[in-house]
Formats: sequence, C-alpha cells, structure tokens
Amino acid sequence: MRIGIDLGGTKIEGIVLDGDGRERARRRVATPTGDYAATLASIAQLTAELEAQVGPAASVGVGIPGIVSPATGLVKNANSTWLIGKPLDRDLQAALGRPIRLENDANCFAVSEAADGAAAGAAVVFGVILGTGVGGGIVIDGRPLKGRNAIAGEWGHNSLPWPEDDERPGPVCYCGLAGCIETFLSGPGLARDFLGATGETVAPAGIAERAAAGDGAADAALERYEHRLARALAGVINVLDPDVIVLGGGLSNLSRLYENVPRLWERWIFSDRVDTALRRNRHGDSSGVRGAAWLWP
Repeated sequence: MRIGIDLGGTKIEGIVLDGDGRERARRRVATPTGDYAATLASIAQLTAELEAQVGPAASVGVGIPGIVSPATGLVKNANSTWLIGKPLDRDLQAALGRPIRLENDANCFAVSEAADGAAAGAAVVFGVILGTGVGGGIVIDGRPLKGRNAIAGEWGHNSLPWPEDDERPGPVCYCGLAGCIETFLSGPGLARDFLGATGETVAPAGIAERAAAGDGAADAALERYEHRLARALAGVINVLDPDVIVLGGGLSNLSRLYENVPRLWERWIFSDRVDTALRRNRHGDSSGVRGAAWLWP
C-alpha cells in the first residue's frame, strides 16, 4: 500500500493505492492557508485517518506547489507562500515518523500519467500543466527528473519561441520577466489575449463555447493559442525529444488541441518526421495525488 498526498492551495487530498494502482481510500481536508504548523498537522492527521481505514502503508509521497531547493533545503517557487523558506520535507518526516518523498506537483502529474495513465509504458514523458499557471514535469523510465537546481520541466518561464511582431516583448510575468510562455498559454493568458482582441472579458471556457458555436473572434483566439502552444512544445521536443507529451490543467480539455497542435508543430521541429504523441491526461484532477503515491518505486 502507498499513500499519496497532494498539498494544494485550498485543499489537501490523500489517496491510498495498492500495488496494482487500484484506489483503496481517498480523503480530503481544507488547507489551513497561511499556517505552516497547521499544514503539517493536517497532513499528519490525514495520513493517520487513511491508515486507520485501510491499514499501515509502506510509503508516503507528497506533491507540493513548489520544490525544495537543493542549495538550502528549503521550499522555493511555491505559490502557497507560507511554505517558502521552510524545511518541509524534514518537518513532514518528523511529523509522520517515517521517510517521505516530496516532489513538485507538476512532476507528480507526469509520474502519474507515466505510471498508469495516458503515457503508460513510455520511456520519456513530458507532463504539461495548462491552468492558472503553466508548469511541466519530466519523467524518465518512470522516475521524475529533478535537475541540478530542482527546476527540470519549468518550461513556463522560458520565453515564447519564434515570437511574432505583435508578441514582442510580451506580457509582464510575475517572475519579473516579460514574454514568458506562461503569460501566453495559461488560462488568464488566453483570457487576456481575447480581451485585447475584442475588448470583452470572457473566461477560457466561455471562449471555447463561443468558438464551438461559430464565433469568429473566439475561434481566432484559439487558433493563436494553438500556434503558440505548438511553438512552445516544439522547443521542448527539440531539446528533450519525449515519447509522449501529456496535457493537464483546465485548458487540456480543449479537444481541438490534440489534432491541431501536432499538425502545426512540425514546422519548428528539427526532424524529417515527428512521432511524438500529444495526449490528454487519463486521471484528470487525480493525477497529482496519484503521482505522489507513485513517487516510491
């Protein structure tokens, strides 16, 4: 039995998987936002409740919206800001009384889809999160690739490749730079693009609905989005050359991406043919917590 914990900004979810990946138990609690000590206590309590339900687990993996810095041993790059600067992995090990494995939530997503999801059996997988932000994770032979600086897969903070004239210098990103992939391909980025073209404030789901109903401006916005996603993923393929790219996050529900983007990306990929598969995630919102459980081999 293995436990996975997904520490999110509003909820903490826990799951128990058996050796075949079957779900044996699941629980969730509200995240005590802003309270580090209460966050540790909530994860410990959630773990105890899961084990009370199914029996002792062999391992615990935890996914977080950030990562532990190899340089300091403290959390960095977390949008749950009360975790930043804390030795979360060490504190959780003490609270749970056992070793844990802790990973970035995008890495957990990629691990889940590589283990028994849309990329099961693939040797090299790039998992993409297209949501409020844009993140990514790399899995090689079933294990997440951290990188020397623990930022492997953070493609959202590369600049949009092959920018067109009207894309320069690009929107300002919260990271302090301009023109980051995240500013174009996140949900807010798509809504911002539509607002700039039409003067209307419409959420991404509404843009998709309008495009499906034949709205020309909405369809044009999605075409620009697909063009940008194709360029951004072409850069990944040129560097990593993964077997499968799996999309997650709210914008992964745009069915047209899976036909249009591979048709477009060949223009920028340095190869005579492109066999990389682009797939929708299999486990949806459960991929993060399932991937945390799969962090242990």
